[in-house]
Amino acid sequence: MSFGSTPNVIYRRIVCRYQVRVATSPESSVNNPTDLGLPPLFVERLRRILPADRVDGCLDTFTLRPHAVTFRVNVLTATVDAVLEELADEGFEVATMVWPEEAYFVPGHQRSALTHCDACTQGRIYVQNPSSMIPPVILDPQPTDWILDLAAAPGGKTTHLAALMGNAGRISAVESVKGRFHRMRANLERCGVRNVSTYLKDGTKVYRQCPEQFDRVLLDAPCSSEGRFDVQDPASHAYWSLKKIREMNRKQRRLIYSAVRCLKPGGVLVYSTCTFAPEENEAVIDRVLEQFGSALEVESIALPATAGNLSCGVTQWGKAEFDPRVEHGTRILPDGVMEGFFVAKLIKGESTED
Repeated sequence: MSFGSTPNVIYRRIVCRYQVRVATSPESSVNNPTDLGLPPLFVERLRRILPADRVDGCLDTFTLRPHAVTFRVNVLTATVDAVLEELADEGFEVATMVWPEEAYFVPGHQRSALTHCDACTQGRIYVQNPSSMIPPVILDPQPTDWILDLAAAPGGKTTHLAALMGNAGRISAVESVKGRFHRMRANLERCGVRNVSTYLKDGTKVYRQCPEQFDRVLLDAPCSSEGRFDVQDPASHAYWSLKKIREMNRKQRRLIYSAVRCLKPGGVLVYSTCTFAPEENEAVIDRVLEQFGSALEVESIALPATAGNLSCGVTQWGKAEFDPRVEHGTRILPDGVMEGFFVAKLIKGESTED
């Protein structure tokens, strides 16, 4: 699925400087949002973010249980046929996803058994939502590339990148949180990854040491995780707030600035989050387009219809009007298998160095 080509007309901003504001409204179209078991303001905002005909279906997924458990076969350590045979012998009811490749799922009641089976603990499979598999596929890493995976922990996308590259090329995986960093290293080792160098560093400062060195950059940014809310797990949304959204936006803007500065001219940057908030998605892309001007373009993302329930980026949120090119971002809506996600693909056409 494609949302059209990049506009040729240079976008001129009406507002010279955009400062992100979390949009709220005194009016609500939500009927008894407290009955849903989710923060009422989150539900109200979701009704303004998504197309009207998609909202109720999306809200239903937060209460559906048990969700199917999806995983990716790790082709660095095993073949697909061998893994599927192993799981079948152990009684798993494995079903094939049409897309992405090497993605499969088992019924929700088999979650615990799957995460404790030998194939999982020994790295032949990686339990991962298919929405999380989309950013590495969109990045399309090549065996000769040098990839930067910024904010890389716990390493699911890093291992996927390594698999797509056949353990060739180079990946630099950066994580700033010590506990998450060591978890990532353990995952990489378990999955037989050999083309990754890991760095315990602040991703917002990497560009100072590595200006315009990388062929491709993946930034799966820390976010408010709205796409993973679960009515049965109050802890999943207990700390959600407008303040947290603002805090995440500040982190994301610093990270994407670093990501662009690290990218070679002609390189590709994929930005993703597992949240719905425009402040953490379109507003972040809008800001970086303003900062780097004609050096960046947003490329439309072509995904098959089997990738799930999709909607394009919003160009207006509250009083903010975004660069029209943010519409090329793709919001993946939850459907009981896919989690909520946002993905945007940027191309760096020219150097951003002075």
